[in-house]
Amino acid sequence: MQISVIIPALNEARNISHTLSCLQSMRQRGHEVIVVDGGSHDNTLDVAALLSDTVIQAGKGRALQMHAGAEQAKGDVLWFLHADTVCPENADNIIGNALKKNDWGRFDVVIMSQHRMLKLVSYMMNLRSCITGICTGDQGMFVKKEIYNHVSGFPAIPLMEDVALSKVLKTYSRPACVKEVLQTSGRRWEEHGLIRTILLMWILRALYFIGVSPAALKSLYK
Repeated sequence: MQISVIIPALNEARNISHTLSCLQSMRQRGHEVIVVDGGSHDNTLDVAALLSDTVIQAGKGRALQMHAGAEQAKGDVLWFLHADTVCPENADNIIGNALKKNDWGRFDVVIMSQHRMLKLVSYMMNLRSCITGICTGDQGMFVKKEIYNHVSGFPAIPLMEDVALSKVLKTYSRPACVKEVLQTSGRRWEEHGLIRTILLMWILRALYFIGVSPAALKSLYK
């Protein structure tokens, strides 16, 4: 089994080297790392080129970037990872074991921050995901490539692409809820305010589930 790690990036020069460094042992074991840049103005491309197998450019937007990476992937499994996330060095073994019984899955996540409340947010995010079978991009979704291709991958929408793909993948199997942890940056929460960000995420999800278009939600997200 070969895993293709696909990382969408946009102006992530300060963060992506840390993410890519934890993937080097996987590269040595024959897996590939693909970075998909959405039009960075910093030196993201230069940093990524030193620590990945393939660097490509695509239209701005995580859904577009991740799907472009999937089209380039050579692996049997696609693993979508954010550019500010640190993973276990044996993540390939963890994913391989998880896919013995499931067609797709995700990791538990811990949001790294000084705010103690984000530990509770992480816990609730992981619990909700296991109960509903809906995963978020922060949790490092992985899926067998043949299944991804069969469902046409991420839809070309500006927001909620992870939720949309999860809903389709659930028709094949429940997600494997891997208890090993990914560490993801809490910068988004810290920059925009903890309570404000939590409320915004709840509102966006609620509006999406009652049928508000991702394009309309994107304007709120900004």
